[in-house]
Amino acid sequence: MDKDQFQKNLKKGVTLVDFNANWCAPCRAQEPVIKRLITLYQNRASIIEINIDENQALAKTYMVQSIPTIIIFKDGKEMKRLVGLQFENSITKILEDIL
Repeated sequence: MDKDQFQKNLKKGVTLVDFNANWCAPCRAQEPVIKRLITLYQNRASIIEINIDENQALAKTYMVQSIPTIIIFKDGKEMKRLVGLQFENSITKILEDIL
């Protein structure tokens, strides 16, 4: 995903971005949670997975220094940043508060 396409996705509504990498064990543990959130929020929020190895410029732009990092945006503005492995219920609570 290029930077322009990524920015376009963030402009309207709520978007959760999961910055991860294939070699990252906590990222792999986070993956089932992200997959469930995609299903749960399919009509209410966008969920994007960004591999930092394939999208180094985006990771740098958003100052991702540790992974997994989840950033939740609303209408293009960063609302919440979560670093490290997160539980589904904590992410859903934050999403509900932002929605």
